[in-house]
Amino acid sequence: MAGGLVRKVALVTGGARGIGRAIATSLSDEYAVAITHLTTAPNDIPAGILAIEADLRDPESYSRIVDEIIGKFGRLDLIVNNAGVIAESPVDAFDLDALRGIFDVNVLAPQGLLAAALPHLGRGASVIGISSVNAVLPPKGAALYGASKAALDLWTRAMAKELGPKGIRVNAVAPGAVNIPESPRDAALTRAFVEMTALGQLAEPSDIADAVCFLASDKARAITGEVLTVSGGYRL
Repeated sequence: MAGGLVRKVALVTGGARGIGRAIATSLSDEYAVAITHLTTAPNDIPAGILAIEADLRDPESYSRIVDEIIGKFGRLDLIVNNAGVIAESPVDAFDLDALRGIFDVNVLAPQGLLAAALPHLGRGASVIGISSVNAVLPPKGAALYGASKAALDLWTRAMAKELGPKGIRVNAVAPGAVNIPESPRDAALTRAFVEMTALGQLAEPSDIADAVCFLASDKARAITGEVLTVSGGYRL
């Protein structure tokens, strides 16, 4: 509590690295922040962020995550569904468990977390998903990843319609190719992405974080059901 005001609380899934960490760090200026993590230890996040180890493929994790946040902070105002699974899905191979994992994390986890959190979300709360340009530009060899992001976009619009009467906004940010230093791309692939981008450069995690912070803010109070593309003009 500062100046007599109760600080808002945000959850960022997959917040220990890359885009998620940039989002959590940016939000921490105005929010108390909790993140989930699984394969990456949360060693490089600002002090005071609540780190919750959770496998979002496990339906039992959703209520546990929300309960831990409510127990720590007493409220929840913003959910950023950043955690995602990117996996190949070649047409000549079929691995049911791996393919289910894509949809479990990319589509079902946002639904499960929202269901668990809904009793705690009041008017002015917001849900933001991290989609992808691949929702509309199908990635060769990873069609089901693109399909999962297309499903997330539709879910975003549907939830905006359902939750609008409650004063809860639901939006998404769709990055293009992003330069993530801890997961560098092959130089040739990076050049190819840059050549397909109008601005001639890749986005940085902070660019995605800035878009999330805008959509979470009162400056976007009239925006819901939208997918904001942040790609530098990828494949215009």
